[in-house]
Amino acid sequence: MKGYFSKTVSAAPLAVFRMGFGLMIFAGLARFWVKGWITDLYITPKYFFPFFGFEFVRSLGAYTYLLFAIAAVSALMVAAGWFYRTAATTLFISFTYIELIDKSTYLNHYYFISLISFLLIFLPANVYFSVDAYRKKELLAGLIPRWTIDVLKVFVFILYFFAGLAKINSDWLVHALPLRIWLPARNDMPVIGSLFNHEWVWYAFSWLGCLYDLSIPFLLFMKKTRLPAFMAVVIFHGLTAVLFPIGMFPYIMIVTALIFFSGAFHQKIVDIVSGLFKLPMEFTHSSAVCQYSKNTQIITQYIFLTFFIVQLALPLRFLLYPGELFWTEEGYRFSWRVMLMEKAGYAQFTVKDKTGKSVVVNNSEFLTTLQEKMMSTQPDMILQYAHILRDYYSERKFEDPEVYVDSYVTLNGRLGKPLVLPETNLSVQKESFKHKNWITPFHDEIKGF
Repeated sequence: MKGYFSKTVSAAPLAVFRMGFGLMIFAGLARFWVKGWITDLYITPKYFFPFFGFEFVRSLGAYTYLLFAIAAVSALMVAAGWFYRTAATTLFISFTYIELIDKSTYLNHYYFISLISFLLIFLPANVYFSVDAYRKKELLAGLIPRWTIDVLKVFVFILYFFAGLAKINSDWLVHALPLRIWLPARNDMPVIGSLFNHEWVWYAFSWLGCLYDLSIPFLLFMKKTRLPAFMAVVIFHGLTAVLFPIGMFPYIMIVTALIFFSGAFHQKIVDIVSGLFKLPMEFTHSSAVCQYSKNTQIITQYIFLTFFIVQLALPLRFLLYPGELFWTEEGYRFSWRVMLMEKAGYAQFTVKDKTGKSVVVNNSEFLTTLQEKMMSTQPDMILQYAHILRDYYSERKFEDPEVYVDSYVTLNGRLGKPLVLPETNLSVQKESFKHKNWITPFHDEIKGF
């Protein structure tokens, strides 16, 4: 291990990754701004669904635009390597704050961006081909510790591998669900659309998707298979970008996969870019070595060790809960379970009090369409909404209001059935990491990981 931590490699891959990642995040944030999603998702809603333990994170109202602007500028500064450490820290804090405002908007790739931004804070991505290195010649280094690049590779490996393990379940492999629901809906696509009506295509997509996630990190690691593996990355994520509305994630993963290529490959990219800006040769071909001080390296390595322990533990926490994971969703988020289920639901709430008052709630008076859709199928959000209703009606002369819900949910095309025990007074239930015993039994089995 001592020998491994003393090895150095070209700094070019980390510099190219820094530029690509920063530009992709800037493009994603600009996309939110242009499409009006900042207003729709973070300003218009009357109520929000914060993550448990992060209730202090609240919408900033119109200042949310400022928050997005700060994140976007930080992303550009990361790409340029200008005041890099401050920019990476600001990007991590601002982007993560945005992500934590409302659980309704949770996506795996937002989580991925937050974690990558966190890792970049501690990596020497600005010592080469950056504004910082151009301004401070003593910072410039063409070689960096090998482990600083391997950190990113290992993280990408964990993401793909857990995504693949999650697909080893009977719905995905035996029944081709939910792809047998999703693919026929895209049969209007030119040229290939008619294929999506065939059962063998559903199974092909399911099995190949599982094999892709499980094998691609290994294939990217090996030099002999790296190029065809990257071509597979481009095809796979390009196809998902066309078929499914999952934003910038496919493009971010394509850019991220480049980190597995050699220093010579990335050096060619640097030479092309430097040629466009007519940068001096000594700036792009430095033989200096970047080294952490002994104490800084020890602290940084312990931070990364803790990070990876958490990343290995979080996807496995579902084992601590009884019941079917896809039904209860206890331990589902932050576990790289990507596009594994089609879940739709309906939830009608009734608020009562001791005096006999009773009201059937019109959800649209409290929630946006997206919030209602997401809340209706996720027990923790149902509980949060019940508490919103409890507090709302307490202020309107209801004495100790009780909140009940009639909820019907369908999972991967199954017949709809109640998600919450209808006799449960949700106003007195408390949110915690404990199992929610008021979730109804699934009465079915999805075998697998």
